[in-house]
Amino acid sequence: MAENETPSTEQVANDQANEAKPVLNRKLLSETIDIIRQSLQADGGDLALVDCTDDGVVTLEMQGACAGCPLSTYDMSEGIERILKEHVPGVTRVQPAVL
Repeated sequence: MAENETPSTEQVANDQANEAKPVLNRKLLSETIDIIRQSLQADGGDLALVDCTDDGVVTLEMQGACAGCPLSTYDMSEGIERILKEHVPGVTRVQPAVL
Protein backbone atom coordinates (compact mmCIF):
# COMPACT_ATOMS: atom_id res chain seq x y z
CA MET A 1 0.00 0.00 0.00
CA ALA A 2 1.32 3.42 -0.90
CA GLU A 3 2.12 5.87 1.84
CA ASN A 4 -0.91 8.12 1.27
CA GLU A 5 -3.45 5.34 0.47
CA THR A 6 -6.22 4.72 2.96
CA PRO A 7 -6.78 1.06 3.90
CA SER A 8 -10.10 -0.42 2.79
CA THR A 9 -12.77 -1.32 5.31
CA GLU A 10 -12.12 -5.00 4.55
CA GLN A 11 -8.39 -4.64 5.25
CA VAL A 12 -9.08 -2.90 8.55
CA ALA A 13 -11.60 -5.60 9.57
CA ASN A 14 -9.13 -8.37 8.68
CA ASP A 15 -6.33 -6.68 10.64
CA GLN A 16 -8.58 -6.26 13.69
CA ALA A 17 -9.74 -9.89 13.50
CA ASN A 18 -6.15 -11.11 13.31
CA GLU A 19 -5.12 -8.99 16.28
CA ALA A 20 -8.10 -10.10 18.38
CA LYS A 21 -7.46 -13.84 18.01
CA PRO A 22 -5.59 -15.29 20.96
CA VAL A 23 -2.81 -17.68 20.03
CA LEU A 24 -3.67 -21.25 20.94
CA ASN A 25 -1.33 -22.43 23.70
CA ARG A 26 -0.75 -26.05 22.69
CA LYS A 27 1.02 -26.92 25.96
CA LEU A 28 -1.93 -25.65 28.02
CA LEU A 29 -4.30 -27.52 25.68
CA SER A 30 -2.40 -30.77 26.21
CA GLU A 31 -2.27 -30.29 29.98
CA THR A 32 -6.01 -29.56 30.15
CA ILE A 33 -6.81 -32.63 28.03
CA ASP A 34 -4.68 -34.74 30.40
CA ILE A 35 -6.81 -33.56 33.32
CA ILE A 36 -10.03 -34.41 31.44
CA ARG A 37 -8.57 -37.82 30.51
CA GLN A 38 -8.29 -38.79 34.19
CA SER A 39 -12.07 -38.69 34.58
CA LEU A 40 -12.63 -40.67 31.40
CA GLN A 41 -10.01 -43.27 32.33
CA ALA A 42 -11.74 -43.84 35.67
CA ASP A 43 -14.75 -45.10 33.67
CA GLY A 44 -12.72 -47.22 31.22
CA GLY A 45 -12.49 -44.62 28.47
CA ASP A 46 -9.86 -42.30 27.14
CA LEU A 47 -9.31 -39.28 24.94
CA ALA A 48 -6.61 -38.53 22.37
CA LEU A 49 -5.68 -35.23 20.79
CA VAL A 50 -5.63 -35.79 17.03
CA ASP A 51 -5.08 -32.25 15.77
CA CYS A 52 -5.45 -28.58 16.59
CA THR A 53 -5.39 -25.81 14.03
CA ASP A 54 -4.16 -22.25 14.28
CA ASP A 55 -7.75 -21.04 14.15
CA GLY A 56 -8.59 -22.95 17.35
CA VAL A 57 -10.34 -26.08 16.04
CA VAL A 58 -9.41 -29.06 18.21
CA THR A 59 -9.97 -32.60 16.93
CA LEU A 60 -10.26 -35.32 19.54
CA GLU A 61 -10.75 -39.08 19.44
CA MET A 62 -12.78 -40.83 22.11
CA GLN A 63 -11.23 -44.20 22.97
CA GLY A 64 -11.97 -47.27 25.07
CA ALA A 65 -15.43 -47.39 26.63
CA CYS A 66 -16.06 -43.81 25.45
CA ALA A 67 -15.65 -44.75 21.78
CA GLY A 68 -18.79 -46.87 21.79
CA CYS A 69 -20.82 -44.87 24.27
CA PRO A 70 -23.95 -43.22 22.88
CA LEU A 71 -23.35 -40.23 25.15
CA SER A 72 -19.82 -39.53 23.83
CA THR A 73 -21.10 -36.96 21.32
CA TYR A 74 -22.87 -35.12 24.12
CA ASP A 75 -19.78 -35.37 26.35
CA MET A 76 -17.63 -33.96 23.54
CA SER A 77 -19.85 -30.97 22.77
CA GLU A 78 -21.32 -30.10 26.15
CA GLY A 79 -18.52 -31.17 28.45
CA ILE A 80 -15.10 -31.29 26.84
CA GLU A 81 -15.65 -28.37 24.45
CA ARG A 82 -16.99 -26.18 27.26
CA ILE A 83 -14.03 -26.99 29.50
CA LEU A 84 -11.44 -26.40 26.77
CA LYS A 85 -13.01 -23.10 25.67
CA GLU A 86 -13.13 -21.96 29.29
CA HIS A 87 -9.56 -22.92 30.23
CA VAL A 88 -7.59 -22.66 26.97
CA PRO A 89 -7.70 -19.27 25.24
CA GLY A 90 -7.89 -19.65 21.49
CA VAL A 91 -10.03 -22.80 21.37
CA THR A 92 -12.99 -22.03 19.11
CA ARG A 93 -14.46 -25.46 18.48
CA VAL A 94 -13.99 -29.11 19.42
CA GLN A 95 -14.84 -31.82 16.92
CA PRO A 96 -14.64 -35.62 16.94
CA ALA A 97 -12.08 -37.37 14.76
CA VAL A 98 -13.54 -39.01 11.68
CA LEU A 99 -12.06 -42.47 11.39
